[in-house]
Amino acid sequence: MNPDYSIVIPAYNESARIGATLESVLSTIRERSWSAEVLVVNDGSTDNTADVVAKFISDYPPLRIIQNPGNRGKGYSVRNGMLEASGGIVMFTDADLSSPMEEAERLFAAIREGADIAIGSRWLERKRQTLKQPLYRRFFGRCFNAVTRMIMGLPFADTQCGFKAFTRDAAQTVFRLQRIERWGFDPEILFIAIKRGYIVREVPVTWGHDERSRISYLKDGIKMLEELLYIRWNAITGVYSRTVKNLKPEVPVSRS
Repeated sequence: MNPDYSIVIPAYNESARIGATLESVLSTIRERSWSAEVLVVNDGSTDNTADVVAKFISDYPPLRIIQNPGNRGKGYSVRNGMLEASGGIVMFTDADLSSPMEEAERLFAAIREGADIAIGSRWLERKRQTLKQPLYRRFFGRCFNAVTRMIMGLPFADTQCGFKAFTRDAAQTVFRLQRIERWGFDPEILFIAIKRGYIVREVPVTWGHDERSRISYLKDGIKMLEELLYIRWNAITGVYSRTVKNLKPEVPVSRS
């Protein structure tokens, strides 16, 4: 039997916090009686991330470790996990759990109400931010969002929040078409989703900044701007309009 939910967690050198993250995720699953599998995608970590995760498997067998072929980036890791997942609703969350796992129910509810994709947003209800980013991060983040909206035509207040859920059909289609493998993959998957006619709902979620965030708004920001142009080029050349073959069987999502 396929689970109702799949929770994908990309991880690179996360040995210091992946244990606490899994404790929180598994606790939430049990408290809410979710039928869920958890997939940790190890992105070529050089620390003992995989060993820490392995210790939880005997306690929760539906937990799996997926090994990337070396360090490939967050976008690759998310895609790898989402395509391996077997749940009726498939989501990914950052390893720092900036949005608490309990907030996933808000995404699941949006899908039960008719959305194909539900994306967490830090900006729809700012009062839900428990720990705000430093001013410079907020500035660069909002600038990137504005540029993304202008270049990509995306209507969302927050494209970058690492807390998104998909029906199985939407996940299998969108992530098979995804091409960007590092930080700039979020606008791409949302662009693909809209182009393919999926209903995307933006959902306000509780969120707190983690000072250990590895993203560099200067270096990675410049790279992401390049990737926005790459997305537009892919759209022009028909990459995102191709027929998606060899989809895994769809698992019906209960809308009740």
